[in-house]
Amino acid sequence: MAAKEYGIFLPIGSGGWMLSTTAPHPEATYAYNKRAAMHAEAIGLDFVMSMAKWRGFGGTTDHWGESLESMTMMAALAEATERVKIWATVHANVHHPGIAAKMFTTLQQISGGRAGMNIVNGAYAAEFLQYDLWSDLSKEDRYRMTAEWTEAVLRLWSEHSVTLEGEFYTLRDAESRPHPEVRPTIISAGQSPAGRAFQAAYADGAFLSANSLEDMRDFSRDVHRKAADAGRDVKTYSMLMVVQDETDAGAAEKVRRWGEGLDREALAAMRESWGFPEDRARAWAEGATGSAVFQTPYVSGSADTVVDHIRKIVTEAELDGLMLIFPEYDRDMLLFGETVLPVLRKLDAEDA
Repeated sequence: MAAKEYGIFLPIGSGGWMLSTTAPHPEATYAYNKRAAMHAEAIGLDFVMSMAKWRGFGGTTDHWGESLESMTMMAALAEATERVKIWATVHANVHHPGIAAKMFTTLQQISGGRAGMNIVNGAYAAEFLQYDLWSDLSKEDRYRMTAEWTEAVLRLWSEHSVTLEGEFYTLRDAESRPHPEVRPTIISAGQSPAGRAFQAAYADGAFLSANSLEDMRDFSRDVHRKAADAGRDVKTYSMLMVVQDETDAGAAEKVRRWGEGLDREALAAMRESWGFPEDRARAWAEGATGSAVFQTPYVSGSADTVVDHIRKIVTEAELDGLMLIFPEYDRDMLLFGETVLPVLRKLDAEDA
């Protein structure tokens, strides 16, 4: 098994990735995120990534009610770090390709070639209706828009002048200089057929989610195969929250305690943002179990349990790496760096 890449999803939105009144509540501040990024670099992780979020979900916790802007924050973190890759998120439905091309060329200079562009296309209407920026496109149409957007950015990064009369964007003798000396890494998340086709065609890194390891493996194989057919190489990743303690029982107790504080109002609002009718979203939230506090898959246990689980995921799902989330970044990530990451690196080296 080739060496895997491990990084973190920064807590750019208040509350991190748990909808709970009894769980740790990471702050949406630059100071907190800077510490997390510097911890990631110190323990030897490979990348730090931040989402772009424009509206929270309310509830008792006001989940993600406060959030920072991704590209601005990541530019600052590029100065604060020296080695980790710096992956910022941009919305193709919000930022014109000419603006984004210039911004990420700048970020590439600041970071010394470590910049990555995570391209998303705006799936949650409420974030954009508040700014009158929502276009009610189908998923397939959104990916056609995003492909045209990405083509425009790639041309602006490499051509002296770009003229484009597209379905979604128009460029007239457009210039964007200087060009990046090294093209920023392109990242994309998705699991639909349209999303995986976009990843295979344009991305260097594809973030996948699935209902089972078997589905994840199939998605990873699909992206790898489609990319190889196009003469490209794409790495596949998924996300995982790590709930670690000295013992499995201690970690399970954390999960139980946090589950008691499930913010059902915020959970219902999140479901509505996914397109569920209000009555169905509220009914689902009322019937949800405590594990619904987690917005992503999670592992709970001792260091040995966490190592075994991560190895199982990346091996059986045929992934190239994982983006990790921690309940409390100042404490939990450092524990992971002391007890889990060295073991993973050692096992990867033995498998290489």
